[in-house]
Amino acid sequence: MKIATVGTSDITKKMLSAIRSRTDIALAAVYSRSERKAEAFAREQGAGLWFTDLAAMAASDAFDAVYIASPNALHEAQARLFLEHGKHVLCEKPMTVTREAEEALYALAEEKGRVYMEAIMSIHTPAFGILQRAIGGIGTVRSVSLQYCQLSSRYPALFRGEVPNIFDPAMKAGCLMDIGVYPIYLAAALFGRPKRILSAAEFLSTGADAAGAAILQYDGLTVDLHYSKVAQSFAPSEILGDNGTITIDAVSLLTGIRLRQDGGVRELVPGDLSRDDVMGAEASFFAKTVKEGYSPAYRFAKETSLLVREITDEIRRQNGFPF
Repeated sequence: MKIATVGTSDITKKMLSAIRSRTDIALAAVYSRSERKAEAFAREQGAGLWFTDLAAMAASDAFDAVYIASPNALHEAQARLFLEHGKHVLCEKPMTVTREAEEALYALAEEKGRVYMEAIMSIHTPAFGILQRAIGGIGTVRSVSLQYCQLSSRYPALFRGEVPNIFDPAMKAGCLMDIGVYPIYLAAALFGRPKRILSAAEFLSTGADAAGAAILQYDGLTVDLHYSKVAQSFAPSEILGDNGTITIDAVSLLTGIRLRQDGGVRELVPGDLSRDDVMGAEASFFAKTVKEGYSPAYRFAKETSLLVREITDEIRRQNGFPF
């Protein structure tokens, strides 16, 4: 399979590294609005073609699939364009801003017989299965705390009067849509649809959210979520059972998973897995689905992604987000 990329940022480079390390997918083309950036990125990454016209790129028969890593606000329209031209789409999260928009694109993908998939690391790694099995061994779980608080390298730009894309609501960005989705994803994948959502958000002068918290209530279970792009946390996430506790260092990567039980600690997943190891799992899953077709695992990924959009829709509604 041949793939093209939309976006020339660091995340695109990381994904291409993961693709090379875990699949036989070949890079055929790249896109940037800038001719200079497009050519430089193509030469750096070994692509034979580069484009500055997205419509011309979508119409090209030089590749079968596309990886989209553009700003959030562009994901929906770009994914639709490539699906309409018969390309498989692997899109960075969030694939769309709303559940309604995502449902429409999944329907288009199925109509075209193509794979439309969100690039999310956690649920595709072997660590997710290890975590599921470990939860089954810690008794009744009534309390879960999942957090991802990472001080953004772009935060200082705000104090210089700049508005980086990640803090620009016009780009459908901010803390919730960038890193809040990681704890939400894990909660949705492990526990399904909550019966009730309570949430709060703090906003920056740009109108984007800086940090937030949510409580997802289930029958007999409360999951609390914390996320921030303006502060750094070093505390692990926890899944508390009456016969043991699971701690997770990184909910985005599902690394550093430990089982604390009977007075001892057992490491289930190390904390030093490489980015290729983690991102490679999602790249491999995408390649397998393109080759073999829709599977129960693909359907699970689809339903989880749609549920995450549903939850973020409600959090935005409760807190008056500007988009």
